[in-house]
Amino acid sequence: MIIEGNPKEKEAMKAFHEGDRPKGLKLQEEFAAAFREEYQEKDHCPCKKACRYHGNCKECVAIHRAHQEHVPNCMRPILNKKIKILSELTEHTIANEIESPKEVLRKE
Repeated sequence: MIIEGNPKEKEAMKAFHEGDRPKGLKLQEEFAAAFREEYQEKDHCPCKKACRYHGNCKECVAIHRAHQEHVPNCMRPILNKKIKILSELTEHTIANEIESPKEVLRKE
């Protein structure tokens, strides 16, 4: 099952944007049901950071909401994709002002 960029969930969002809430909710529940089935026993978390909350989205998100310093690692690719588009407005010159933190990542 594909989570990132899932076609069914994208179709659900299209329905929501078109004002068809019942169809959007139906498709969204189909995605959620397939997710629940597929990932009952599997690791679904794409995070590479060594963390005791790996795979425990509810607690991970609560922690990030509480400290409000940064977003969960699994959300970074989504935000970076959006930020990259904005960065094009300044020919990506922001990249000259950014230094990546040194993080401890999980072993593959």
